[in-house]
Amino acid sequence: MDRNTFTGLFLILIILIGFTYLTKPSEEEIKRERIVQDSIARSKTTKDTAAIAANASPVKKDITPTVDSAVLGGPFGPANQGTASTVVLQNEHLKVNLSTKGGRIASVELKEYKTYDKKPVILFNEEESNFGLVFNAGNAVISTKNLYFIPSASQLTVSSKDSGAVTMRLNYSPEQYIDYIYSLKGGSYKVDLTIVTKGLQKVISPTQPLSLNWEATLRQKEKDLNSEHRYSGAYFNHAENEVDHIGTTKDEKKDLGEDGKIKWISFKQHFFSNVLIARNGFDKGTLSVTTSSAPGIVKSFAASMQLAAPKQDVNTYPLEFYFGPNRFTTLKSQGYDLERQIDLGWGPLKWINRVAVIPLFNGLEALGWGYGLIILVLTIILKLVLTPLTYKSYLSMAKMRVLKPEMDEIKAKVGEDNATLLQQEYLKLYKKAGVNPLGGCIPMVLQLPIVMAFFFFFPNLFELRQESFLWMKDLSTYDSVINFAKIPLINVDHISLMCLLMTLSTLVITYFNNQTSGATGQMKYIGYITPVIFLGVLNSYPAGLNYYYFLANLLTFVQQMIIRQWVNDDKIHARIQENKKKPTTEKKKSKFQQRMDDYMRQQQAKAKEQPKKK
Repeated sequence: MDRNTFTGLFLILIILIGFTYLTKPSEEEIKRERIVQDSIARSKTTKDTAAIAANASPVKKDITPTVDSAVLGGPFGPANQGTASTVVLQNEHLKVNLSTKGGRIASVELKEYKTYDKKPVILFNEEESNFGLVFNAGNAVISTKNLYFIPSASQLTVSSKDSGAVTMRLNYSPEQYIDYIYSLKGGSYKVDLTIVTKGLQKVISPTQPLSLNWEATLRQKEKDLNSEHRYSGAYFNHAENEVDHIGTTKDEKKDLGEDGKIKWISFKQHFFSNVLIARNGFDKGTLSVTTSSAPGIVKSFAASMQLAAPKQDVNTYPLEFYFGPNRFTTLKSQGYDLERQIDLGWGPLKWINRVAVIPLFNGLEALGWGYGLIILVLTIILKLVLTPLTYKSYLSMAKMRVLKPEMDEIKAKVGEDNATLLQQEYLKLYKKAGVNPLGGCIPMVLQLPIVMAFFFFFPNLFELRQESFLWMKDLSTYDSVINFAKIPLINVDHISLMCLLMTLSTLVITYFNNQTSGATGQMKYIGYITPVIFLGVLNSYPAGLNYYYFLANLLTFVQQMIIRQWVNDDKIHARIQENKKKPTTEKKKSKFQQRMDDYMRQQQAKAKEQPKKK
């Protein structure tokens, strides 16, 4: 080894020793790193344990927490300890799970129905619901949802005309208790609940009423969560049989009882309802609805209703639950006007649906036809009923088309600068010809309530749920053929084929109407803009609704083609010329013409006053 090599190796050794010494961690840094490594090790152990637990067979345990001796010695003290178990009530429609903890209905399954993703319809589950009484006993506030009840049976199954009952008992002493008596009949969507207090008139504070608290978070059951948000809310019957609601468009809380007793409250989803009925009515209460941003959650509901404090040895509070579909006929058969929680529109729209549309739909449904055919026949019947109005509308548009050449001459003569004078000349022409320029609009306006009634009818029609027709797999929701990332501003992530067909058919109808009426200028283009707007509005609405509008457009087009064969422009022109020859005194002014004459006189008077003011 030469001198230069030895010197190089020696210097490298010095550098390594120096670097090791200078970068040596302090005692404090060593302790800090040891803590980090220990934390990582514990985390890894926890994950491994969790993985093992996840793969193992689940074992349901109800570990009763340690209860303070003072609580055990207080009112209903022994009921603070126990083991939760499930009592199952069943009939053809319902599977109801009762929990001995709280003695409450923990979950409800509707056997006949499935969610959009083919899972059982669970109206609410045990983890996301609560039910129980809250009252003062001694110096303590007692909440029965935390106490353990003793069941009279482990299960109950009924069918057909059978019925049965299970009692959940909360003991205070052998002769003092609270009973929840659950009764179920075969073929029923109702579960009767009778609350009985025995010998507690001196235990429970007589100055304060019992509070019956009910809470539930309802999960998504339909394809379109936004639609479920739109049609879900809390409904209640109060006062003189008035049915109101809150929480359909925003989070709300309302105090009840100011207008009289409350007969029932409902936690309503789009197609299913959870209703609590008080046969003797609730005196007061509060009701609230909260919309969650969590995926799969529709809304959370909470109610706190007041019952009279027990003042006798035995006090009875008869209640009923309805757990079932929001089918109009089914709800109506339950009594208590439960069907009024289905939104069939406001004012006359509601009565059109109730008195005409629903009975007609039920009659067609009884024939056993598919719902696609039922909607077709329903639309044909509607268009036949409206044929006289359609004929009058087309005839009025034809008259305006025949008059258009003369109106163009007046415009060329007067000019467009003097709008008032131009309108006066037009009115003179209308008066001589015996034509009402709004004659085509009035029949359309008269048809509008029926068209709007169907806008409420189809989205709330339970019968269309999960019913298919052609390519539409579910007539109660949209039929998307193109899906894409959601566009933020307009909140659209799909294109509905039936809505697209409806829009195209509307544009075709608009084109032919413009040809018939001779519309020009802004009126011509407004007719094309409106269908495009409705494409955005109705894109997420049920395919059944868009299918109806599409059929209505096709039938309207057919009607107009037939009417066109009956209406002769030459005959209309000849009749108009005859009307012009008649003396003005023989012509009776229409209300429209009279109003327009008055308006024009007012405009002329204002025009004369303006130069004087200057």
